[in-house]
Amino acid sequence: MLSWAVRCVRLPLLSLRCLECGATTATAERRMFRVNANKKLLDVWLLVDCVRCGATTKVAVHERVPVRSVDRLRAFEDNDPRLVERVLLDPQVARRNRFTLDWDGAWYLDTPEVPPLDADWPVCVEVAFEAPVPLRPDRLIGRGLALSRSAVARRVKCEVTLTRKTSRAFGFVLLPRLL
Repeated sequence: MLSWAVRCVRLPLLSLRCLECGATTATAERRMFRVNANKKLLDVWLLVDCVRCGATTKVAVHERVPVRSVDRLRAFEDNDPRLVERVLLDPQVARRNRFTLDWDGAWYLDTPEVPPLDADWPVCVEVAFEAPVPLRPDRLIGRGLALSRSAVARRVKCEVTLTRKTSRAFGFVLLPRLL
């Protein structure tokens, strides 16, 4: 049995329109929050920067909520990097702020060598995800084995649908190439 892992290189980019230059890509690499109190109400924003011009935009995490209802307030104030990742990957925050994540270049596939021709066939492979990168299994397997998607469809038996994006661990069986 072989083990593959989808590992993160960096945080994904945000597809979010810049109000200054009109570009549509922003980054949260600064990993900073802004916390603002107005009497007993609190606002928390994640600060993101335009990739082209560097202008800062605020992504709302909490708006006008009572201070007592915000858990992890100290982590927001301390700019906890794990909390930045959790907020950035939260689908509710993305929906509320109307942005999507661009994972191109943010991950790589860590694989052992391709099974040799004299390997015991079939070969079982488990794929684990370090972060919820949405990928089509057929493209991921094709990249890992240097096969076309049609060859993947012929030689792979998978526990998930090959053409539907997933970010959960899955396994597949690679069948031998027919001579």
